[in-house]
Amino acid sequence: MELFPAVMIGGPPHSGKSVLTYSLTKALRERNIAHYALRAYPDGEGDWSNETSQDRVRRIRVKGKGTPEWVANICRDIDNRHLPLIIDVGGRPTDWQKAIFDHCTHAILLTPDEHTQSEWEAFAVEHSIQIIAKLQSNLKGLDTVWSVKPILRGQISGLERGYTAQGTTFQKLLALLTNLFAYDPSELRAIHFSMIPVDLVLELNSLKQALDPNSNPSTYWYPEELPQLLDYLPQNTSFALYDRGPNWLYAALALHAYPAELWQFDVRLGWVKPPRLEFAPLTDNSSVNTAVFPSTAFTRLELEIRASYLEYSEAMSLPVPALPSDHGVVLSGKLPLWLWTALVKMYHQHPWLAIYQPQFEHRAVIVASRVADKPVGSLVSVSS
Repeated sequence: MELFPAVMIGGPPHSGKSVLTYSLTKALRERNIAHYALRAYPDGEGDWSNETSQDRVRRIRVKGKGTPEWVANICRDIDNRHLPLIIDVGGRPTDWQKAIFDHCTHAILLTPDEHTQSEWEAFAVEHSIQIIAKLQSNLKGLDTVWSVKPILRGQISGLERGYTAQGTTFQKLLALLTNLFAYDPSELRAIHFSMIPVDLVLELNSLKQALDPNSNPSTYWYPEELPQLLDYLPQNTSFALYDRGPNWLYAALALHAYPAELWQFDVRLGWVKPPRLEFAPLTDNSSVNTAVFPSTAFTRLELEIRASYLEYSEAMSLPVPALPSDHGVVLSGKLPLWLWTALVKMYHQHPWLAIYQPQFEHRAVIVASRVADKPVGSLVSVSS
């Protein structure tokens, strides 16, 4: 099968690439266009950075380093893609970081002036990338479309973190990507489902619509929906998870299946099971830093991937600390979904278990509980 498009968004720092990436992926989800937004530089951003207060973003954002190992892993992931990609490539690529460009098929150039546009246009030409849009980013200006074919050219405005692009130029760009990513969803599912190793598949978009007929594929899940969802599904049963969902939703479903096997679809890896972790003292060469913050009410465990990228194979037998068994546990960190589902299995015997997500500011979502005052789906306050 021919590889799906891999569209990079290139331009200098502070041109609005992260906001444009977020705005495009959000709008494409609303149109039920299957794709994945890949941040190809470890700048600590994601959808969450546009969905929570910008003061909090500045306080908790952790920038990683784009090491050669990181770049090699990203290049491999792009080549192994299972869906069309939108790729935010960062604003200051070094010569060796430009290897990512060789794995992209199309480019959207987002620049503030002609000089930087020429610079990024040269990058695209050098790496044989088809340019589909050249956009001038102007924070306070007006959206203006200068031409649509053969390349979309114009001015795009309002790419400010915390807001979503909506103007005329953005709509033209959205239409362009909609056509480029126009794969039949049923065909994509058929391809992905042909590789599933279990019989029961939970399609999160379909589940959302079954529980809430007024929803659409872009509708967010809310913590208070967890009890109804878990009551709807068989417990202690092997199943596969498909479609986009927040970390706390995947965590709750992993615990609902436990001790039966869970499979989950990763756009980089295909179908994977949560890796097996182990309780053990941390070592200096561990791939993940952990910090334990005890309190009288619960224990918070914060994890950070040291190299900003964690190989699935590296997570096998990853050491995690044993925590006081009589305390609830709050887990936090920027982690792949398959590591979240692995972690909650390790701490499933605690009185209650919660997952932190920045969108909820200072609160975490209870995903499992054996105590009456911490029901599943409720929010618990945590320190930042």
